[in-house]
Amino acid sequence: MKKTVPYIVNLKSQRVVSVMTAYDYPSAKAVSEAEIDIILVGDSLAQVVLGHDDTLSVTVDEMLHHVKAVTNAKPTPLVVADMPYMSYHISIEETIKNAGRFIQEGKADAVKVEGGLKRKEVVSALIDAEIPVMGHLGLTPQSKNLMGGYKIQGKTLALAKKLFEDALLLQELGCFSIVLEGVPSIVAQSISENLKIPTIGIGAGKHTDGQVLVINDLIGMKSKEYIDAKFVKRYDEQYISTVRALKNFKTDIENHVFPTDEHSYDMGSDIQDSLKEWKKEIKKILS
Repeated sequence: MKKTVPYIVNLKSQRVVSVMTAYDYPSAKAVSEAEIDIILVGDSLAQVVLGHDDTLSVTVDEMLHHVKAVTNAKPTPLVVADMPYMSYHISIEETIKNAGRFIQEGKADAVKVEGGLKRKEVVSALIDAEIPVMGHLGLTPQSKNLMGGYKIQGKTLALAKKLFEDALLLQELGCFSIVLEGVPSIVAQSISENLKIPTIGIGAGKHTDGQVLVINDLIGMKSKEYIDAKFVKRYDEQYISTVRALKNFKTDIENHVFPTDEHSYDMGSDIQDSLKEWKKEIKKILS
């Protein structure tokens, strides 16, 4: 069953909402088979797929490329496309155009936008254009330069109050869910308990309505020098197993262990029955 926006909203207070990033066809297939509720095609692909230092470098066209790859898998989870930096910052017209591409060309079900009060007009315009919106508050990576880095948000009473007010505003504007990233657990809990829409936590404790992780973090598809954030839990070590498999492949071909007859194709009967003629044909071709 394909999961919809109303389906996700109705999960509030019923069970925990599962959210996972995916950036391509095979990962979308896997996430769908695992019966996850929401696929977020996050702008985190800038770092984990494209190798940038932050999320600010990824473009609409690059995001759209990955959204299409995900939706080509025809996943059952709701697909949310992350609107990248500068895709909704210039004008309302530009915002609707960019978001519309994710829905129309990318076949996404919704978009995600970072920010609260300062994005009021943006969120309102998107919803007026019949585009479902997932909000994002707290540590908003696209604002890292303004924040002075990736810092936990809402640690003071005043900032916690601002987060709470922004969450209520996003709900009022019509967002169907809100990501709470990098905020104290008690703040995330208070917000979650007072909203009618689901909150999705990442580094926000266990009392949100749902949880999201970057798939590369979850499966351990990261080189060993990469240090996980505190909120990450690795469920596998695929980078290590991938390197191991590659090394085994290299060793096998160097030692002529692979390929074997098992991995090779036999000649056709006409060549096999007249091998001498085949060798004569080769000489003719080379002469």
